[in-house]
Amino acid sequence: MGELTSLTLKAALDGLAAKQFSAAELTQAHVEAVEAARALNAYVLETPEKALAMARASDERRAKGAAGPLEGAPLGVKDLFCTEGVRSTAGSKILGDFQPTYESTVTANLWRDGAVMLGKLNMDEFAMGSSNETSAFGPVVSPWRTQGGNAKLTPGGSSGGSAAAVAAELCLGATATDTGGSIRQPAAFTGTVGVKPTYGRCSRWGIVAFASSLDQAGPIARNVEDAAILLKSMAGHDPKDSTSLPVETPDFPAFVGRSVKGLKVGVPREYRVEGMPVEIDRLWEQGVAWLKAAGCEIVEVSLPHTKYALPAYYIVAPAEASSNLARYDGMRYGLRVEGGNLTETYEATRAAGFGAEVKRRILIGAYVLSAGYYDAYYLKALKVRRRIADDFDQAFQNVDALLTPTAPSAAFSLGEKSDDPVAMYLNDIFTVTVNLAGLPGISVPAGTDAAGLPLGLQLIGRALDEGTLFSLAGALEQAADFRAKPEKWW
Repeated sequence: MGELTSLTLKAALDGLAAKQFSAAELTQAHVEAVEAARALNAYVLETPEKALAMARASDERRAKGAAGPLEGAPLGVKDLFCTEGVRSTAGSKILGDFQPTYESTVTANLWRDGAVMLGKLNMDEFAMGSSNETSAFGPVVSPWRTQGGNAKLTPGGSSGGSAAAVAAELCLGATATDTGGSIRQPAAFTGTVGVKPTYGRCSRWGIVAFASSLDQAGPIARNVEDAAILLKSMAGHDPKDSTSLPVETPDFPAFVGRSVKGLKVGVPREYRVEGMPVEIDRLWEQGVAWLKAAGCEIVEVSLPHTKYALPAYYIVAPAEASSNLARYDGMRYGLRVEGGNLTETYEATRAAGFGAEVKRRILIGAYVLSAGYYDAYYLKALKVRRRIADDFDQAFQNVDALLTPTAPSAAFSLGEKSDDPVAMYLNDIFTVTVNLAGLPGISVPAGTDAAGLPLGLQLIGRALDEGTLFSLAGALEQAADFRAKPEKWW
C-alpha cells in the first residue's frame, strides 16, 4: 500500500475518480503509515476508526454519484482546530481532555467536500514557537536528516506536525495556522508547500486563538496544485467570524500553470540581512533568475520599516495572547488544580497547565498592556504595524508580488536554540511582516543546502490576490524541479 501514500492529493483524487482504488483502501494505507511513523511524533491523536468510517461513507457517496471536490482524501488536522467529539488540546496540558461539541468552520468545510480525518497533528503549545519543541506532547522530529548525520532535526513550528506528516507521507495534506510564519517556515524546513492566505480568507471560528489579529488558517501540501485544491475548500465567508471577508472564493487550482509573462516581481532590499547564509542568498538569486526566465520583470523595492517588524510582532502577538489565554482558568473545561480559594485555584491551574514559552509570552503581553507601558510599547507597535502595511501598499503600486527567502536557514537540530528565545524568534524574520500587514504568502521548496536539507522561497502578494501567487509559485516549482525526499529511517 506504500505507493498509495506517495501520491499527490491531485493524483489520489484522480485515482479515486477512476476507481483505481477506494477511499477505504487509500485511508487504510495512510492509517498504517501513521502507525509505523510514531517515532516522528507528528500525530498527538490518531483516529483510525473515525477515518475508516468517513472513508466508507465517502465510497458510498461516490457510488451514488455525489462525490465532493475532496472526496475520500485522507488529511491531518493541526490540533489547534476544534473537531467535534475529538480531543482538541492546542498542544497544551491546560485543555486536558477537552472534546469540543462543535466543529471549526475550516474542518467542517473539508468534511463537507468529502475529506477524511486521520487524526490531530502535533504543534507548539498554543502555536507559540518556531521549532515544535514547546508542545506538551513532546517535540515533532523532522523526517529529514542531514547527509550522513542522524541528529534529530526540527520540522519548524508551530505547524511542525502538519509539515512533518505531509513530508513523511502520513497524509495527503494538512491544515495549519500561521500567526508569524507558522505555515511557511515549517514548509521551508520540510520541502513542502505552505500557504498563508489573506487575513479573513479562511474563518477563524473554532480555531483556538493565539493572536486574533494575526492568526490565519491555511494548508500544507506536497506541491502548489495540492495547496490550491485544499485552500479552495478551506476558504469561504463565515458569518460566525466577524473578521471573515464576505468575498467569493476563486478557483485557486485554475491559477496553477498559468503564464506569468509580464508580471512584475519585487525584491525587497531590506530582506538581505546581516549574517544570512550564502546558500540562502544564492537560492534567492536563483529564484530571481527562474522568474526572469519565465517572463517576469524583476524590480528592486524598498520596505523601509522591515527592521522594526520583529520587535513590533513580539509586542502585538503576546499582548493579544495574554488577553486570549485569560479564559483558561480551570473553571469550565480542561485542567483544574484545586487551591485554597478561587485565586489560588486560578494560579495553580495556570502554573501547571501552561508551558514555559506560553508563560513567557503571557507575561510579556501583560507587561506591554499595563498602565505604565501601554503607550510606550503596545501603541507604538500598532503604529509600526501601520507603517509596515503602508510599505507594502507602496510596493504593490509598482509590482504584482514580492520574492524573498522563507527562513534565514535550513532546519536546525532539536534543542539547538531552545535556550535562546531571541535566536528562536529570529526564525520569523522574513515571515512576520506578512501577518502584520494581513497579506497572503506562500513558501515553495526550491533547493537544498550543503547538508541536503530543504530550503524554501517565499512569494508575498496583494490582499486577496492568492491567484497570482499560485501562478508564480507554479512557475517557481516547475523551474526548481524540487524532487528531494527524506530517506525513510523511522
